[in-house]
Amino acid sequence: MIIFKRAKEITQYIDNHILNKNSIGFVPTMGALHNGHISLLMQSKKANDCSIVSIFVNPTQFNNLEDFAKYPNTVLADIEKLEEAECDILFLPSVAEMYPNGTSNLQHYDINNLDNILEGEYRPGHYQGVCNVMHQFLKYIPTNNLYMGAKDYQQCMVVRQLILNENIPTKLHVCPTLREDSGLAMSSRNIRLTENGKADAAIIYKCLQHIQQNQQDNFATIKVTCEQWLLQKGFTLEYIMLAHATNLQVLNNYNTAQPMVVLFAAWLDGVRLIDNMVIN
Repeated sequence: MIIFKRAKEITQYIDNHILNKNSIGFVPTMGALHNGHISLLMQSKKANDCSIVSIFVNPTQFNNLEDFAKYPNTVLADIEKLEEAECDILFLPSVAEMYPNGTSNLQHYDINNLDNILEGEYRPGHYQGVCNVMHQFLKYIPTNNLYMGAKDYQQCMVVRQLILNENIPTKLHVCPTLREDSGLAMSSRNIRLTENGKADAAIIYKCLQHIQQNQQDNFATIKVTCEQWLLQKGFTLEYIMLAHATNLQVLNNYNTAQPMVVLFAAWLDGVRLIDNMVIN
């Protein structure tokens, strides 16, 4: 595995050795890698001649500086995992490399209000930060195929809109969420949960399944049941929302004539957890 820390060097290497000769798959991450990340790499390796992973904790998508400071940093262990998985290239840039002119006065992206609803309401500025860093990545790494996990469903929809708006010649692959045996979605943040917290967090998946399996009922009624389960486990709930699966417009009730997704965000053990499930 080759490690690059400078954008100019990875772009030059791709131009000289890969571009126009081989297909390129790219997996952007913020590190603290787990099997979910590795599964994205495996998807890339199946379909591409060269697979690139980035590790960069992007400061512009954190509206909470304390959350940014607490984000896990396990670079040495991450490198070992990527080497074991036979990753071809790791891009490991600094903040100064990704934002040479600083993080103020960055480009604003019009992404059809996807940055202001659901996660965007609770994390203002978050998806503008995602767009800024992803646009930079896709300039430096001219990838054919981009692989992202469905656990961050809204983020995937944001990046899909970014690709369309900027006419970026890459295809986004939204890959299934990998889960623990308990049903808890794999996440870098899970390492901050206590063992009891991890056990209690399994209720999230139970709620998503309950919402999926009871579409004959009123969503508001099902939602109240799930909220009660979560409160009993000590969660501080931010939202459980039903939305159109593509544009994420919030729905008041089930509508089986269109694709739907249920999205979830809550706090447990001082850790913010998100999850989702496409339900038809």
